Amino acid sequence: MLKLGLTLFGVLCACAPTWSTRTVDSHLGPKDLTRLQKVFVDGFGSNDLQAIFFSSLNIQLTDATQKEPLCKKIAALHQESKLNSFEKDYYFIGASKNLGCSAKLDEALLSKVYSSLDSELGSTQEIYYRLVTHKALGVQVSEATQGKIVKRLQELLKKDDTLTGLGYGFNVAVQLGSGAAFIANRVEDAIVQADEVDGKLLQFEGGLSITSLIINGAFGVAKAYNKPAPVSAAQAVKFANYFLSRRSVQSAKGAHVLIEALKTIGADEKIAPICVQLIGNGQLDAQSPTLNIAVVDLLGKPLSPAPKIITAKVFHKKDNSLLAEKISVTSKSSDKTTYVADLASLKPVRGIYQAELSADSVYTQTLQFKVLGRVKVQSLDVGIAESDASAATRKQSVNYPSKLKETLSADTTQKLLLRAVLVEESNNKPLAVHQAFVRLYNKQTDKEIIFVAEQDSSKAYKFDMDIGSNGKNFNYQSGTYNIYLTVGDASLSNSFEWLVADIQLKFSEDREVKQKIPSGPRPEIVHQFRVPDKRPPRIVSDIFTGLCITPLVLLFIFWGKLGVNVSNFTLAPSTIGFHVGFGGILLLFFVFWMQLNMFQTLRLLIPIAIFTFLTGNRLLRRLYALRNSKNPSSASS
Repeated sequence: MLKLGLTLFGVLCACAPTWSTRTVDSHLGPKDLTRLQKVFVDGFGSNDLQAIFFSSLNIQLTDATQKEPLCKKIAALHQESKLNSFEKDYYFIGASKNLGCSAKLDEALLSKVYSSLDSELGSTQEIYYRLVTHKALGVQVSEATQGKIVKRLQELLKKDDTLTGLGYGFNVAVQLGSGAAFIANRVEDAIVQADEVDGKLLQFEGGLSITSLIINGAFGVAKAYNKPAPVSAAQAVKFANYFLSRRSVQSAKGAHVLIEALKTIGADEKIAPICVQLIGNGQLDAQSPTLNIAVVDLLGKPLSPAPKIITAKVFHKKDNSLLAEKISVTSKSSDKTTYVADLASLKPVRGIYQAELSADSVYTQTLQFKVLGRVKVQSLDVGIAESDASAATRKQSVNYPSKLKETLSADTTQKLLLRAVLVEESNNKPLAVHQAFVRLYNKQTDKEIIFVAEQDSSKAYKFDMDIGSNGKNFNYQSGTYNIYLTVGDASLSNSFEWLVADIQLKFSEDREVKQKIPSGPRPEIVHQFRVPDKRPPRIVSDIFTGLCITPLVLLFIFWGKLGVNVSNFTLAPSTIGFHVGFGGILLLFFVFWMQLNMFQTLRLLIPIAIFTFLTGNRLLRRLYALRNSKNPSSASS
């Protein structure tokens, strides 16, 4: 009994995260739905019968001037479509009904559709399309025909248990009543074939169409035969994440099945996930830290029923210290999708936080947000000093955001100094920022140069510029420069750029360094081939040529001594043709050696070689037949 209790406790602990999460990070928002609506609008203008059908399924046209041309268009597309007959019939009839076309459907087409269920249907896909076509026409399928279809469905699923076959089988069974209840036993077989991606998504091989087909069918079977939901709450979250990741779908069919699948998953209250996300960029001002949260279904609509209690527990991410727990998150009366948590009483300091939200102890979500601080310039001193430190530094204080009334003046023997103490406005503690720059800008030339201010051991930002050694950076241009202090940080709500003072810089030499770019056309680049290798002496070539023709000379010498047997030579076309072709090949090789290149030779060789091969083959066959006629005994052996 103790072992059983421990086992149950382990199961409950394992399932607890599944019961308590049930949230996703996003949903189909107004922008997504507007874009999908545009996909349906564009579908009407396409030459795809399927696209027009799914567009008509989601958008109702009321303008008769638009409907009639579309009705004629889908009739022509139906004739030209290369889709399966049962599929294009459904799209055509369904689109005609959705558009409210005045033209009557062809009697031959209707007769084919009415009689289709009496024939032996070849696949679960064909059964599905024939049934939904009857439904679109408002034709009731008889019980006898339904029984016949159930038997055929069983036969097909024994042979074809692919994901596509099962998906269409589920959608068929929903329309066949109790006779097809056996299909409920196959739902689990299909769901276990889902592929998990990064531990966050679940999908079936084949993508959006197959995944939505199976999910819609499986949930339809569960509802039709009063079965539990086909997926767990954790699986529902992962399937929802997959569908939401496909929100950029571009086809009318894809847009339709995406919306339908999200509606299907969101309709089952026991496992349906919801979306809990921050509104805005998640950056809160420390002076009024209000956390705005959206709590919606997968299509961005308010939850029904709305959550009764939503609480939050807030941690500081840096050290995981608890800021507060059981913070009340209340609904805005004007917007049923927006919930607000006021953190002002907690006085959060600048930093990154995590809020663990719980809705009715069923849904939980962890959100990360940032509380922005405010920077204050506690003090700023600017002055001019001698580069060799021979005289005391003349420093002047400037209060933010004022500008020093006096214009500073410095030459190449001096240096510019600036020291600023930055503190956090809430507690006056020294502050380190990501960006602290000193920018010097010359209004007359519209040029600027930027230096980095470094933080010293006392946490103050210091800037020290030797004017003489930095003259090159200014192109040695004397003049009046504005001194700006730029302070920026991702965790600040009041980053600023402050005009601190003006300074007159005097360089010993006024000159402007310019990069000389030659004008006019560039010299022409002429490609040069590699210089050929030096040819061997003439005597070497002559000796090599002589060696190459030696076998031919020897052939004629031996023929002269031994004699040439020409008794079998006849004037048959094959004999003459073969010798002419062979001689032509030898002659072509000689010409190649004298003046042709390889490509020219190959173009001439191919037809001559084919002619020589055909005539030679016929010559050999004739000689073989002649020999057999003179010596019958050798032919028989």
